[in-house]
Amino acid sequence: MKITSLETFLVAPRWLFLRVATDEGLTGWGEPVVEGRAETVRAAVHELADLLVGEDPLRIEHHWQVLTKGGFYRGGPVLSSAVAGIDQALWDIAGKAYGVPVHQLLGGPVRDRLRVYSWIGGDEPAELVDQARAQAEAGFTAVKMNGSAQLRPIDTPARTNAVVDRVAAVREALGDERDVAIDFHGRMSAAMSRRVLPLLEPLQPLFVEEPVLPEHSDDLRRLVDATSVPLALGERLYSRWDFRSVLTSGIAVAQPDVSHAGGISEVRRIAALAETYGVAIAPHCPLGPIALAASLQLGFATPNFLIQEQSLGIHYNRGNELLDYLLDPTPFRFTDGHAARPTGPGLGIEIDERAVRRAAETGHRWRNPVWRHDDGSFAEW
Repeated sequence: MKITSLETFLVAPRWLFLRVATDEGLTGWGEPVVEGRAETVRAAVHELADLLVGEDPLRIEHHWQVLTKGGFYRGGPVLSSAVAGIDQALWDIAGKAYGVPVHQLLGGPVRDRLRVYSWIGGDEPAELVDQARAQAEAGFTAVKMNGSAQLRPIDTPARTNAVVDRVAAVREALGDERDVAIDFHGRMSAAMSRRVLPLLEPLQPLFVEEPVLPEHSDDLRRLVDATSVPLALGERLYSRWDFRSVLTSGIAVAQPDVSHAGGISEVRRIAALAETYGVAIAPHCPLGPIALAASLQLGFATPNFLIQEQSLGIHYNRGNELLDYLLDPTPFRFTDGHAARPTGPGLGIEIDERAVRRAAETGHRWRNPVWRHDDGSFAEW
């Protein structure tokens, strides 16, 4: 079996899909994208295609090594995301070739069902409470929310209290039998984190995600020592080498993204490395159906898995949902806040290729917002 072509599709709302074809009729799908830089990653995929066309798709590890190390300049979000989508597609082909789901090729399932969480949004506590209750009624046992809008390096008591009040409202709505995770998107400084995190301790969040930017990871040990709140990060780290230093800081949860951190092959290695430090895995995935399918396959084969992010109903997807691109939505029907173990071959989903091609005729040009403080200076989004 040989790879014959790699074809990419810009698909709304902000995704990039990849189709890898072979001369035996098997095709694999991947999702190589950096949100807001989809065209750039697309170009990288087609540059890497020169190393793949005519090759055996089942030599997955060999291809991963060549794609990541064959160029003099290595790493970074664009290249790692391009490789990630290719890697997903090759695992999809392998599973189809052997007639088994990918998690069987990774050693088999270590659990019977897999916990997922749902996003809630809103600027006011009342909005968050309504959405939290709705997700609880839908069966989810955990939700995630943004901790704040933009924050100054050292913000006012009012802004600090507003963060705590938002989380407190959601905690009261959910009760103690469900979890809430809080994402700060790196909007806090280390100083602001040391102020806010201890105030969140009585609310017992599942974890606080990216309190500081990844470039300030040297501050993590001080933050871990300053609070009992479990800290999580990793969506903006792209390899096991990126994770090596943060895993020694005492974080509780690592969040590699299967569409950014080198695909199934590398995220599996990151998970194994994290396990040696007693760190759980909660893969980042606010993306499309292929990325989610790949994440689920990994989760079922990963002993230190904690919980899976998924973007059904997330505000980014208005007008375009994950299920729009599937022939059968069953793999993403969650029961009691859990996903059932996929049994189909490969990634376990069937992509509606006609729907993908129709969507690609329009494409997208999604960009993330650029925020500013009230004095006009740049603010983290």
